[in-house]
This record gives sequence, structure tokens and C-alpha cells, in this order.
Amino acid sequence: QLQLMESGGDLVQPGGSLRLSCATSGFILEDHTIAWFRQVPGKEREGVSCIGVGNIVKYADSVKGRFTISRDSAESTVNLQMGSLTPEDTAVYYCARSLFRRCSFSEHDYDRWGQGTQVTVSP
Repeated sequence: QLQLMESGGDLVQPGGSLRLSCATSGFILEDHTIAWFRQVPGKEREGVSCIGVGNIVKYADSVKGRFTISRDSAESTVNLQMGSLTPEDTAVYYCARSLFRRCSFSEHDYDRWGQGTQVTVSP
């Protein structure tokens, strides 16, 4: 069964770190681009990071230098290591599988989504 499932969301203090995982099943992870998006209520979902075929990565300007995306083929997971978190990082984080081999932050490129995991950054 084709599935993506996020985990790792939590409440963390500003300046802290968190590691999100996207567990995948039902398809060959190495053949697909996987991206992380996030959404705050009342706002559009935004791309955070993606890892393409061949492990080419892309980051939103707002997270460059703070977040790192990686692919663990043995575990069929895509991880997002987040550091120096700020309240502006508070959101529901989603992972998604792309129809294409290239990295993009266009939601229309993605055909499968996880259910999301909540990240809250607060004192």
C-alpha cells in the first residue's frame, strides 16, 4: 500500500532542534522526489525542503542553513533535521511524493501526501 507517514512533531523551545521523519511504503523511494511542506492555519501551504532523484536538495530561503533533508533508503524514510527553531517555524509539516524526478515546491507536482505532524515552537 502506497503510504507516507510523518512523525517527530513536538513542542520545542525557540533555539531548539527537532527531527521529523517521513516513513514511506508501497513504492521505490529512490525513484521519487520527496518534499516537506508546512502550513499554518489561514495561510497557504509552503515548500520547506525537497530531495530529488540523485539526492539533489532544495531549501526555502527561510530555512537555509537551519534545516537539513536526507534520504535513508535502507529505512525508506526521508528525514528533516531542524535547528535554531523560531516561533515562525510553528506549523503542521507534511511530506509528499512527487510525480517528477526534479525538486520543486509546486504542490501540483505531488500526488501523495502524509497526514501531517504538528511542530510548535514556543517558550
